[in-house]
Parts: sequence; C-alpha cells; structure tokens
Amino acid sequence: MAEDKLPTRAEDFAEWYNQLVIKSDMADYAPVRGCMVVKPYGWALWENITSWLDREFKETGHVNAAFPTLIPMSFFEKEKDHVEGFAPELAVVTHGGGEELEEKLAVRPTSETIIGHMYAKWIKSWRDLPLLIVQWGSVLRWELRTKLFLRTAEFYWHEGHTAHASADEAKEEMYRILDIYERFCLEEAAIPVFKGTKSETERFAGAHTTTSIEAMMWDKRALQSGTSHYFSTNFAKAFEIQCLAKDNTLQFAETTSWAISSRIIGALIMVHGDDQGMVMPPRLAPIQAVIVPIYKNENEKTKVMEVADRIFMELKSAKIRVKMDDRENVSSGFKFNDWEMRGVPLRIEIGPKDIEKGTVALARRDKPGKEGKTFVSQSLLDQAVSGLLDEIQSSLLKRATEYRDANIHNPKDFEELKQVVQDGWAFSYWCESTECEKKTKEEAKATTRNIPFNQPEQEGTCIVCGKPSKRKVYFARAY
Repeated sequence: MAEDKLPTRAEDFAEWYNQLVIKSDMADYAPVRGCMVVKPYGWALWENITSWLDREFKETGHVNAAFPTLIPMSFFEKEKDHVEGFAPELAVVTHGGGEELEEKLAVRPTSETIIGHMYAKWIKSWRDLPLLIVQWGSVLRWELRTKLFLRTAEFYWHEGHTAHASADEAKEEMYRILDIYERFCLEEAAIPVFKGTKSETERFAGAHTTTSIEAMMWDKRALQSGTSHYFSTNFAKAFEIQCLAKDNTLQFAETTSWAISSRIIGALIMVHGDDQGMVMPPRLAPIQAVIVPIYKNENEKTKVMEVADRIFMELKSAKIRVKMDDRENVSSGFKFNDWEMRGVPLRIEIGPKDIEKGTVALARRDKPGKEGKTFVSQSLLDQAVSGLLDEIQSSLLKRATEYRDANIHNPKDFEELKQVVQDGWAFSYWCESTECEKKTKEEAKATTRNIPFNQPEQEGTCIVCGKPSKRKVYFARAY
C-alpha cells in the first residue's frame, strides 16, 4: 500500500487527495453510494478532535444529550426558510415494519426542529435558561458525489443547540463558540482561520446571523471549517419555545446552534499534506512518534530490541502517543514510507550503530530528508521528543499562515478579481448586495466567504459595482 506513489499535488490535487485518504488508512468508500467508512486510524484522529472540543464545551457549561435520528416531516414545515434550505437534501423514510407510515420521517440532516420541539416542552420559565446542550453523532444529507471527509451523504459532527433569555446572551454564545473553534484550529489543528459573518445568501437556512471560520487549502480554495448561528426567535416562534420572563410576561426564547464536522479532517489533509502523504499536527496525531528498529540478524535484533523496548516504555510513561513498528515481513524503507504516508510527526530510528553510540535518529515528518533528521542521546529522550513535537506544531501553523497570507490579494477592479480568484483569494470592499454576490459567483465562479470582524471604519468602493462600501469581504472559490 505505502509503496504506491501518490500523484503530486501540482499534477492533480483532487486525485492526490482521494488517494491519500485511502493510502493513509483514514477512510474507505462505503457500499452505500455517497457514504464513507471511517477506519480506525481516521477515527482515532476524530476522537482527538472531539475530545478537545468536548472538554472546552463542558468548561463553558454545556452538557451532552442525544435526540432521535428520525424526525417527523411536519417539523420541517414549521420553519419556512429551514424546510426550503434542506428539502433537496432530505432522505425520507416512508415505510416501517412492512407498512406505510402515517407520517413520513426524515433522516436527521440537522436537529434544530426536533430539539426545538423538545425545548418547547422543557422551557417554561426564565429559571430554565440558559439551556446549553450538545449532541454528538452523524447526520445525513443526500449527496451522491463522494469526496471522503469533505463531501459525503453521512458525516460526523457535534451540534450545539442553546436557548437564552435575551438576544444579547444568545449573540454572546454565538461568538463564544466561534472563539473556541478559532482556538481549536490555531492551537490543535495548526490551521490559520478568519472569523467573520456570512452574507445573507450564505447564511444557514432559518438563521438571523451566521458566523464562520474560513481556512485556505493548499490549492488555494476556501473551506468553511466551522459555523455558529444566532436564530433570534425564528425557531422559538415556529416551535413555541416560550417562557415566563422575570417581569411576568410571556416571551420567546432566543436560540443558537453551531457545529464543526468531520470535514475538518479534510482541511487537515489539504492544509498540511505534501507529496509524500499526510502531515499530522502533533497535538491531534493518533500516533505522535513511531519507533523503527533496524537490524540484519538475530544478534543485532536482540541488542536493538532491548533498547527499543526501553525507549518505548519511557516515551509511553511521558504520555507521548508512541507506536513500535516491529513488523518483520516488510523492509525498513517500506516502514519509513508507510509512516510518512500516515503523517506521523516523528520517526525514531534505532540501529546497531545507535546502540554503540547511545543515540537514536529522529526524523521530522514536516521536514523530509536530511533537513529534518537529527541524532540525539538516548538519555532524556522523552524531553527531546516532547520539544520536537512542540516545534513541529508551531512550524506547521507558521508555514500554513505564511502560505495563506501570501495568496490573498487586493485587486484593483472586478476584472482583476476574476483573475485573482483562479489561484488565490481576494480581500475587497463589497456593497453587500445579493446582485453583486451573484455576479461574482456567475462570472468569477467565486463566493463570499465571510466579512471579518473588527474591521477599521473606512470608506471604500465595491469591487463589483463601484458603489460606496464600508466593509471588506473575502472572495474565493470554495469546497
């Protein structure tokens, strides 16, 4: 598997990606069209992602719960924009137990409707607020063109759903979660992102405000990497989520929802991967270091394995996620290629010469070849490995940030914008009209990504129509 070379990213980025996901043992195509099977290595990565997020959510007072996968179709019809937004993507169950159902059931594409129904039962007074619930699981949106992790019918995520007594509280929640998402991307995934507000056209169906984090992939396309929505009272009115306020009046709750899905794994691959395969950020990597013992005969094997086993236990005791590759049916070269394909941040090579010198060779995944190889003493190896893992984490974020910033342009007019977005992003003034947004989509094949927060107050002219504008937006082709 690992000895099959990938196409280079420059030759065929899409095929590079498709083959890499398979060859790195992350996922495979399912027998159900449009779906994927996440393999243990891919799931271990997802668990590291979800466990970090779960800790953060619990720190901010959120609790986990589970809601049904099947949702009555009548629920979707209660919120007009929501049903229009999701109707083309619904998978609908019409029969159960061999009989036609009285009411059709949708397989969950998202849970605002069924959670709204339950919140209406549970929320009666301002004392019941805020209600901060997160659900972990999968959703189904009818998608037949599979791109593993990026675009599948069924995908995995968490969905947060909260209800609040005031609009200010709900908006504060929306921004709080977006800050957590940004921190996850920067600190754990080593992916630089822009926080901002989505346009009216790109807004989530039924939302009052949608905010997002946007990341640039290696092919310079954008990927929406997480969203956080403020619904105002839209869903509360549709599902009659009402409560008695402190002044004894009956009022509708203010609600939010938010999510990061398993497509963030696609982002990790496309931001950090190279022509040799995946490059895992150490903080999320299922295996942070792999030990490859090297020997030619039984005598060498005995000496090498004794040291390798000791180092394995030392690193494990230091809470480093370490793997011993003691396979005897493949060559050392095969092992090197295999672990490079899987993106393990650090390879530890131990051979007979290392035993004599009391050293090991450390090979960094982010710097292939001689540049990334160092020889260190076997004593205090856990400190050396921990230090290098931190260095690799920082290096990946720095490299991704520099690459992104070098490929964002400030075109002088719409004609130049059309050229820029073929191979980069444009950051330009926009009058925020749907007409100009539509024109950009049709003529430049690009969309607005988000309007970043905290822009300085200044006057500009819309890159599309030339009318006065106060805010800039990112334009890019996107996944």
